[in-house]
Amino acid sequence: MQQKEYQKANLPRHQKSNTNSKRQESEENRSLNCSSTRQNNPSILDQQLSPIDDTSLLSASPICSAPVCRQFWKAGNYDEGLASKSTLQNGSSYLHIHPKFLHSNATSHKWAFGAIAELLDNAIDEIQNGATFVIVDKTSNPRDGNPALLIQDDGGGMDPEAMRRCLSFGFSDKKSKSAIGQYGNGFKTSTMRLGADVIVFSRHFKERKLTQSIGLLSYTFLSQTGHDRIVVPVLDYEFNASTGTMEALARYNKEHFKSNLSVLLQWSPYSTEAELLKQFDDISYHGTKVIVYNLWLNDEGTMELDFDSDPEDIRISGDVNPTGKNIASDQHLANRLRYSLRVYLSILYLRLPESFCMILRGRVVEYHNIATDLKFPEFILYKPQSGGCVEGTVITTIGFVKEAPHVNIHGFNVYHKNRLILPFWHVVSFSDSRGRGVVGVLEANFIEPTHNKQDFEKTSVFQKLEHRLKEMTWEYWDYHCGLIGYQVKKKIRAPTASPLSADGGPHDSIHPPLVLNKSSLGVDTTIERRFGQAFSNIQRRAQLGEQLKRKEQHPLVEPENIKRRAGGVNLTDTAPNQEKQPSHTNAKQFEDQEATNLQQENKRLREQCLEYEKVKEELNLKVTILKREIEDTEREYACMMAELELLDKVKEENK
Repeated sequence: MQQKEYQKANLPRHQKSNTNSKRQESEENRSLNCSSTRQNNPSILDQQLSPIDDTSLLSASPICSAPVCRQFWKAGNYDEGLASKSTLQNGSSYLHIHPKFLHSNATSHKWAFGAIAELLDNAIDEIQNGATFVIVDKTSNPRDGNPALLIQDDGGGMDPEAMRRCLSFGFSDKKSKSAIGQYGNGFKTSTMRLGADVIVFSRHFKERKLTQSIGLLSYTFLSQTGHDRIVVPVLDYEFNASTGTMEALARYNKEHFKSNLSVLLQWSPYSTEAELLKQFDDISYHGTKVIVYNLWLNDEGTMELDFDSDPEDIRISGDVNPTGKNIASDQHLANRLRYSLRVYLSILYLRLPESFCMILRGRVVEYHNIATDLKFPEFILYKPQSGGCVEGTVITTIGFVKEAPHVNIHGFNVYHKNRLILPFWHVVSFSDSRGRGVVGVLEANFIEPTHNKQDFEKTSVFQKLEHRLKEMTWEYWDYHCGLIGYQVKKKIRAPTASPLSADGGPHDSIHPPLVLNKSSLGVDTTIERRFGQAFSNIQRRAQLGEQLKRKEQHPLVEPENIKRRAGGVNLTDTAPNQEKQPSHTNAKQFEDQEATNLQQENKRLREQCLEYEKVKEELNLKVTILKREIEDTEREYACMMAELELLDKVKEENK
């Protein structure tokens, strides 16, 4: 009787438990069914299982929808009590990635231009696939007329699988050592940092197969429909040669295609399928177009990207803060790159092929090499070591910025794999002008950048580099500050080789090269300058000149008492030096003759370089023409194959 009463009392609880069990089984069965169809109908990002999924896009979890805040740094504050949902599928537990991760992941970009540069890196990496341009421009959202950001290139494009990897997390197809991207996360972080939503159009042609894909990554859609996981609707089309039209891939079922299309038409800027497909009209048969819309606002409630101040530029609103104390410094590119995208793009890459160009707001961005702006440059070979092994080799170009001493600009521009990571990095701080105007350029491929590519990982090798650049700055300043009108603090050391001057000619021996000692870090900091066949002659002549000066100088005369002139700064002159004036004059004449010979040699070498550059330009032009001819031939071949298939069908029908 007690057992029956216990069962009677607990019957409602068991019924509730059975109901929950059935509900769980139903969810598991639905999940298993989704898994079984996932391989044929990709559409959703479900990370731990696969970058593709096929659950219903229109069914939302029972979570209250919340409008997206238009200010980026506040947009992730909705639905604070929600955590990631754990689900059992195929006997294993996995986690859905909640849409809030899109926002938190994008906060790695503190600077909007850094996010744009991340998208441009993808276009630069496509140069090896034939890309010749990348366009950055303003477009508008047809639904509300608000401005949107357009980035388009004519690279190889993405096939359906590549599109899914692009919209997934941690998948990277870039295996080349020269490729800038490597983590498979840049597209998501950069687009979500610029706006709440992004739509991608890509067309790909390979092995006589032409495909085009459309993908939508929408923070607005996910948050307002209450999804508890990241859902990405994707449409794939394939060219049908028999009909001459684009059709949905055969692996799609009609219901699935309609579901994805319905989401795209509801949440993208385009309300019909015809409008979506029209976006491929200017992509040719390969390339990618990215449109970021619902752009973020700043704390003042204005658009973070300013399209109105300059019709040929994109600026960051509110970042133009001139001090007024030094107009030349305010107008220098070191300060303007913080708020002008055109200035930033001009120095973003260390090298660009002549066949490739960046087009911003309809005008080509002019490439700018910071190293060519330097006065009295020196070239220093640096070999960082770690654990007794050489980590790499880098040649640092260091000199005075051309506006020195009238501008308060200094720092090193550090590139990694051709991409600017740290512009005008301040490795020294000064209160007495020591280091003012000293600027350097180097490409450090032996250290790794952070994920947002705006800094480097703080490893021991990076710390050694920072310390070495600080030493370079101070030593260069101490020996060369007299060239720009400051009081020389240290005497100029005897030359071991003659470096190039700012105008491309050799330095006069009065201004010898910077000679750095080996530092206490155990790093080889010897200066090595290579001038081809002229190097040995230069070194031999320099040694001969030193021997001549030693013979003509009195042994009791101190070297510091010899009269030298460096940029208008005169050192102390003494009576013994006046007695040896004729010998000094003879040495000076010898040095002038050597300088003349070196200038002639340098002129000859520069002419050879110009000839080589012309040959290089001609070869690059031939390569570009041949590539285009190959593309045209492939296109004609595809058309002929399509016609051949049609003829075969006609023959079969006639039989």
